[in-house]
Amino acid sequence: MVIGVTDLRKGVTVEMDGEPYQVVEFSSQKMQQRAPVTRVRFRELRSGKTVDKSFGGTGVTFRLASVETRPAQYLYNDGESYFFMDTGSYEQYSIMKDQMGNAPDFIKEQVEVMVIFYKGAPMTVELSTYAELKVVDTPPPVRGNTAQGSTKPAKLDTGLVVNVPFFINNGDTVRVDTRTGEYLERVT
Repeated sequence: MVIGVTDLRKGVTVEMDGEPYQVVEFSSQKMQQRAPVTRVRFRELRSGKTVDKSFGGTGVTFRLASVETRPAQYLYNDGESYFFMDTGSYEQYSIMKDQMGNAPDFIKEQVEVMVIFYKGAPMTVELSTYAELKVVDTPPPVRGNTAQGSTKPAKLDTGLVVNVPFFINNGDTVRVDTRTGEYLERVT
């Protein structure tokens, strides 16, 4: 199926130069008496690299990439590759770390994710919007640090460091937005 540049939206996967690219950011500007300019940030699914492109006018078209998403369970990693098991067929496969974007910051063993396949090969993972992670290291609260909006760094069990409010302690579980990497709330 072919779509125009004005039909692009975040999350849509298209083919360019025979490779699958996913739209990460999309913006369109129309200036007076000029053709609209569309700016798109793509992420190549094979390598994980981002590419910024600008398109003038509305005559640019793209072919939708035939991608398939399947539920899988994250098993383990060896530093370079992350290993997953298909929850339906129990088949195991691996994805290179550089293909996964920021996903390694949010996944723990036994967590279910959606794996994106292109032409039968696993390309990357799609995370849920939120992840619940445990705080493993954060400074203790200091009496008197109660001003609103004040935060302190906290290292989570995946290695990700986020800013959290002063009342968060070691061992607490927090909810983090996987799109922005920001603390949302304390779960326990």
